Amino acid sequence: MMATLDAVLFDLDGTLLDSARDFHPIINRLLAEAGRDPIGFDALRSQVSNGAGAIVAHAFQLEPQAEAFQALHRRLLEHYAADLCRHGRLFAGIEPLLSWLEQMGTPWGIVTNKPQRLSLAVLERLNLSGRCASLVCPEDLRSGKPDPEGLWLACQQLQAKPARCVYVGDHRRDIEAGLAAGMITIAAAWGYLPPGERVEEWNSHYLALQPSELQHLLNSLLSQAEPPRPE
Repeated sequence: MMATLDAVLFDLDGTLLDSARDFHPIINRLLAEAGRDPIGFDALRSQVSNGAGAIVAHAFQLEPQAEAFQALHRRLLEHYAADLCRHGRLFAGIEPLLSWLEQMGTPWGIVTNKPQRLSLAVLERLNLSGRCASLVCPEDLRSGKPDPEGLWLACQQLQAKPARCVYVGDHRRDIEAGLAAGMITIAAAWGYLPPGERVEEWNSHYLALQPSELQHLLNSLLSQAEPPRPE
């Protein structure tokens, strides 16, 4: 039976990549230099999907317009870029999932709010740059997620129909973007969820607790005569 999905798209941090392991020691180094107490890993982890700015704001209790914010934000990104994926890695089960999609002939891509230069460097470091069929970053867009522009651009690059694509993400805005794009949405519950956040309230079509569940779910979608039509 031919595949009924044109492509599977993913968010990056918190969905494919466990980058909190890289950001945690860096932010604690910056906190120590400022004479502040370190932040615990779990407290930091919940902020990573919101980007480097959110990490700085949370750790230092600063508003983005604060005088010290921009310098701290820049230094965090400089340290991160200098030693990408030293501790970070793909979440357990993601590599076999991507290999399985490739074996099935289903292209996969990434739509992320991570800056392009960092996203490209991460993919190169993880030996994924030649396998990722589409990479959409903020520099490619006028509006980031939850706007669906990035997902539609990925579909154009892949010559795919949105209704025949899946978007997987670990943040509410990922699901909102996927729904607005007319895609099948899957909430990645293994990601960087804020305390008290209930994935069930995001209104995604499906929910996966682990990447292994995601492969089973995608396999069931691929085997259907027609993919479900997102409302």
